[in-house]
Amino acid sequence: MPKLVKDGAIVDNEWTLMAKPEDAPEAVEVPAGQVIVPLSVWQAQQEKLQTRNDIGVWLNSDEAPEALQDAVQKLPLIALHFPLFSDGRPFSSARLLRDRYGFKGELRAVGHVIRDQMCYLRRCGVNAFDFGDQDINLEEAVKSLDDFTEYYQASHDQPLPLFRRRVS
Repeated sequence: MPKLVKDGAIVDNEWTLMAKPEDAPEAVEVPAGQVIVPLSVWQAQQEKLQTRNDIGVWLNSDEAPEALQDAVQKLPLIALHFPLFSDGRPFSSARLLRDRYGFKGELRAVGHVIRDQMCYLRRCGVNAFDFGDQDINLEEAVKSLDDFTEYYQASHDQPLPLFRRRVS
C-alpha cells in the first residue's frame, strides 16, 4: 500500500485519488471505498455523493475553494493539487479552507509537492502530504516539517505574530 505523511507520521494512504474526467462528470461511476473525487465530479453528483462519508474532493490550483464552502463541514478530506511545484495557489486555498470556511478535516497536498514546501504548507493548514514521486524518502520528508523553529508572521498554526508572542 502506498504511504504518505500525515500529522508528522508516515501512514498508509487509504484513499484513492480519482482522475479528472475528460467530459461528462455526471456520468462518472464513483467506486465504493475512500475516494477523492475531482471538484467537477463532486459538483455534478453532489446530491448522491454527500450521503457518503468516504468521499473527499480535490481542487486543482485554478479552482476556487469557495466552491466547497457549503460542504466543508461534511467532507472528511480535501486535497489540493499542485500541477507544478512552482504553482503557489494551493497555499492560499489552504488558508481559505481552514481560516475562512472552518474546514476541520484532513487537508492534503497532492501532485508535485516538494519537501521544501512542507513546512510552509503546514503553516497554511495542510496536515497531509501525498507525493507524486513514490521514490521520495518519507523519513527525510518528515524532518522537513521542522525546517524552521520560529516565525515572524502569523499563520493558521500560529495566529499571533512574533511581536505579540514576545515575553517582556
